[in-house]
Amino acid sequence: MSGMLSACSTLPPLDGRNPSRALLSQDGADTRLGRGLAPAVEQHPGLSGVAPLVDPLDAFAARMLLIAAAQRTIDIQYYIWRDDITGNLLLNALHEAARRQVRVRLLVDDNGTSVLDEKLALLNAEQSAEVRLFNPFPYRRLKPLGFLTDFSRLNRRMHNKSLTVDGQATVVGGRNIGDEYFGATQGIAFADLDVLAAGAVVDEVSRDFDRYWNSESAYPLETLVSVPDGHRSKRLRADESASAIGPRAHAYVNAITQSRFIEDLTAGKLELQWVPVRMVSDDPGKVLDKAPQETLLLPRLAQMLGRPTESVDLISPYFVPTKQGVEAFGALAEQGVRLRVLTNAMEATDVAAVHAGYAKYRVPLLEKGVALFEMRRQGNQDIPKEKAGPFGSSGSSLHAKTFAVDGKRVFVGSFNFDPRSARLNTELGFVIESEPMAQAVARAFEVDVPDHAYQLELGTDGRIIWLENGREGVQRLTVEPSSSFWRRLYVNFLSLLPIEPLL
Repeated sequence: MSGMLSACSTLPPLDGRNPSRALLSQDGADTRLGRGLAPAVEQHPGLSGVAPLVDPLDAFAARMLLIAAAQRTIDIQYYIWRDDITGNLLLNALHEAARRQVRVRLLVDDNGTSVLDEKLALLNAEQSAEVRLFNPFPYRRLKPLGFLTDFSRLNRRMHNKSLTVDGQATVVGGRNIGDEYFGATQGIAFADLDVLAAGAVVDEVSRDFDRYWNSESAYPLETLVSVPDGHRSKRLRADESASAIGPRAHAYVNAITQSRFIEDLTAGKLELQWVPVRMVSDDPGKVLDKAPQETLLLPRLAQMLGRPTESVDLISPYFVPTKQGVEAFGALAEQGVRLRVLTNAMEATDVAAVHAGYAKYRVPLLEKGVALFEMRRQGNQDIPKEKAGPFGSSGSSLHAKTFAVDGKRVFVGSFNFDPRSARLNTELGFVIESEPMAQAVARAFEVDVPDHAYQLELGTDGRIIWLENGREGVQRLTVEPSSSFWRRLYVNFLSLLPIEPLL
């Protein structure tokens, strides 16, 4: 059996793949976006204009309207792309852009597009569009079989998320493409977060996209997936186009039709903070274990942020600090740095193993003075949790990956504070020198988080107590909230296993 699998598991050669390059800002200056942004860009040389996209419907509308406004190029890079309403609406928008002769380059991680092969093949068949799969599985129907023959490679994924149009504007942050990212968590501050950026940093994102697009892990879709036949193609296109019809699509379509995002952006009316922004990302060779340490995101991010002296406010759906991280947090706390962490509670997480990796560090962190908050399950309970395989990508209440340092600078991107983001997956984000954004993260801990999350403290016996704000005041819970005995037993068992490097 293993011999048969090995014989079938070879990836196609890349000999015939054509390299291509991004359109940089000066090349797209004659586009609608370029002309509209030019006055502000010229007034702020070397700076970037940023606007946080906190509201999920605004974040969806921004993507759709940027694609609709594109005149020259669209470069898109995502970890997960769902075959649902928002996923199909965005795919349909890319088809329309390609038919306008806009060059579309779509790079998706192969772990997060399980049922989209044929629809991606239809987009790839458009003359102006090209789709590549990053770090693909050799088996298309039974992808998990690939782990049997090539686990060390397939265990590493591209977690980056960006959308760049005409070399003028880009959206970078924590959201994947799927309904749970654009509507499941309305009303909760920092449940998820993207940043729209214009100006100097856009060229950095474009060049970074090229690094991934032309890397040895980016395979042209046509070398792995065939275009479906005529009858099947018509059915798939009809399914994709029908996404805008029906009551569940109403909010998304309304968000697009009612938004003045592009009008305000091109007229210079969109409120942008013009500040220093630095992009940080991993070398794509990381997934092949070929990236030198100095090219990885984490050490470069630490250098950019500097050593905190006053405060660190960290939001991460997956938080596995490791022993080294606990010691680092403890050292900062001893120096008087205020440390606050928000992550998902057991009831909200979609990957029990990650919660197990985090849970064993809660008591040591609390003992060292770190304030811990755990987001409760929120939103529409009918929306299923993600099924993203062993890698996860929480579709629960909290998905934002951001942290603020000293109330002066903030990181926004795809990086989770866990070993997987540090060592295995590739990641992308911005370091933004913005006091308003950093202080907004701090205010979230003071205003919004207490009403949507449990605050943890240690009882006199050294055990954890969960504090929950409710209509009847603060409740003190001594057992993991909203969890069954068997789930707690399962998580405790997982915490004993040597799986931390995989989390």
